Amino acid sequence: MPANNATVPQIQGIYETHLSVADLRISIPFYRDILGLELAAEFPERRIAFFWVNGKENAMLGLWETGTAPIRMRLHIAFRLSQEEMFRAPTLLKSKGIDVRGFHGEPVSEPIVIGWVPALSLYFDDPDKHSIELLSVLDDEPDPAFGMRSYTEWKTRLSKHSPP
Repeated sequence: MPANNATVPQIQGIYETHLSVADLRISIPFYRDILGLELAAEFPERRIAFFWVNGKENAMLGLWETGTAPIRMRLHIAFRLSQEEMFRAPTLLKSKGIDVRGFHGEPVSEPIVIGWVPALSLYFDDPDKHSIELLSVLDDEPDPAFGMRSYTEWKTRLSKHSPP
């Protein structure tokens, strides 16, 4: 039986998936040069790399050198949502007993923004403790220095940089 559309986030597709790799120095050239994916960002200190799959609006692949994934992730998948659905999702998920978190595992009541993309994001676990993310790419300019903080902080930051 289909879920009641008014009480669940309306997923538009799979946005992101991650793979554990043994050695990024080997995997990055493979995905970039052999498969032709665009390297979106590399974080050598954390031993991770991200690739756009047909542009940042469409999909992303994350490569995590073994043992470096966030929030003790087993497997990870991100579903793409509209921005409107992203703002509804925390309340909907919490009403179903789901603990909604930010990137670092902190409890949140609104989406966080991943500044380098930029994108709205929420995390929670499935029953097997797999990491599930809901994500919506923003039209704003990327800001890697922003890190991963609340949407309220993102909007406040934008208003401080807007011309009068």
